[in-house]
Order: sequence, then structure tokens, then C-alpha cells
Amino acid sequence: MVNIPEKEGIIFKIKRFSLHDGPGIRTSVFLKGCPLNCIWCHSPEGISQDISIWYNVNLCIACGQCVSACPERALALITSEKPYIQIDKGLCKVAGECVKICPSNALQYTGYRCSVSGIINEIEKDLIFYTASGGGVTLTGGEPLSQPEFSKGILEACRERQIHTAIETSLLCEKESLNLIIPLVDLFIVDMKLFEADMHEYYTGKVNETIKGNFHYIARQKKKILVRIPLIENITDTEENIKAISDFVRTARQDIQIEKIASNPLAENNYKKLGIPFLLKQ
Repeated sequence: MVNIPEKEGIIFKIKRFSLHDGPGIRTSVFLKGCPLNCIWCHSPEGISQDISIWYNVNLCIACGQCVSACPERALALITSEKPYIQIDKGLCKVAGECVKICPSNALQYTGYRCSVSGIINEIEKDLIFYTASGGGVTLTGGEPLSQPEFSKGILEACRERQIHTAIETSLLCEKESLNLIIPLVDLFIVDMKLFEADMHEYYTGKVNETIKGNFHYIARQKKKILVRIPLIENITDTEENIKAISDFVRTARQDIQIEKIASNPLAENNYKKLGIPFLLKQ
């Protein structure tokens, strides 16, 4: 018998007891990698599929152990009124010695490789809560469809266990990726940010023709869909944008629910940990 390698992927978080990513009590699995680069993204660590190291200055005790441990000499202890660690991203090879030795967990990986069985082991801990609440598992990110085979593997394993499945997606993907997972998804949670193509490209880095086409495609499959509009002041929250998205959704199907989502006020902290600018505040 030929052994088939188990599917592996890259995630950055598993959140148990989630109440906002679909019906009931859920386990949300955050996959790394996203084709969009929204300037308000609340999980910038999920944009790149690469695993890097980020730094939380609020946890740092400035002991300097990480500086000594780094084989690439990519870290430096900056002495100031509040000492902090400076990471040279050009030198860092993500060896991880700094993460291993940090006594306060100020240095952490932005993600990790995981197998489908590893994720299912976590999911199965909450089976009783899914049954009692009508909950299940939600794949989110990042963009889960940036890792379509891995997403399919998780969804198949959930199907085998009769677990309700949802996927939170921008729908910016190849139709082939959608076809892999459509039969395995009970609920599509579709983030629709901006309707006008030029504005969408300006604020997310990509135009939205593919997104619109894929939306009509899944609507024709009679899948249950929830559309979410993130409310970003003076960008996505305008009456014109909300009406344009609503009208577009209604042309696909009248029964699709639309939900407006407040922006995360703590998002800027994640940019600080990555050492990159939060463009929404500039």
C-alpha cells in the first residue's frame, strides 16, 4: 500500500469558543496567506504565508538573552528610557533561538506549520459545544483559499465527523479552488469591502472583478451565504458603498443576509509587533 502524505498547511491561530464567525460556539482556524493587502487589516500577520518573528515590546523585560542567542546577530538591545529589542529583518533567518529563550514570550512566530490531523485534534476537544449550540468550525485568515488543498483537507475531516463548516473569504481566488471546497461548506461568510473597482484596488491592492464573478458563482450553487461589510470610516462605511454592495448582492439572490462589522480598534498593535506602518492611521 502506498502511503499518501498527510496535507499540511500554515496557520497563525486557532481560536476556540468563537461566537462571531458563524452560528453557535465555533472553533476558528486562521490560515496564513492573503492576496489582498487591505490598509485596515486587523490580522497583518496573516497576509504573508511566510513565517516570521514578531515582537511585543509591552511584554519585553529587556533581559538581552535573545540578542546573545541569535546566530545571525539580527537582534540588538536598544537602551533608552524604555529599552527595547530591534530586529534587523534583512539579517533574520527565523532560526527561532530568540523565541525559544525569551522568558516573557515577547518574541513569537507569526505562524506555524500544522497537519490536518493536528487541527482536527484541537477541533474534537469542542465537539460537545458544537452539538449543544449548533456550532462548528470556521476557516478564516488571511484567506483560506490561498491554501485550497489544506482547506479542503480540514473541511473533509469535519464532514466525516458531521461538524458544521463555514469559511470566511474575500472570494479572490481561482474558480478551481472554489470547486474544491463548495461541496464541503455549509456557510460562506463573504467579506465585501468596496464595490467600486478603482477604490477597491487603491485600498486593498487588487481589483474586484474576480470577487464579483465568484460571488455570483457560489450564489448559483444555492449555498448559504452571509455578506459582511467592514465599516472603515470614510472608506467603506459611506452610504454609496453600502448601497452599491447591497444592490449587487440582491442581484445574485434575495435571501442573502448582509451584516455590517465594526473595525477592530486594537488592530494597530499587531502592526507595531511586526514593525510595519499602519497605513490607515497615516
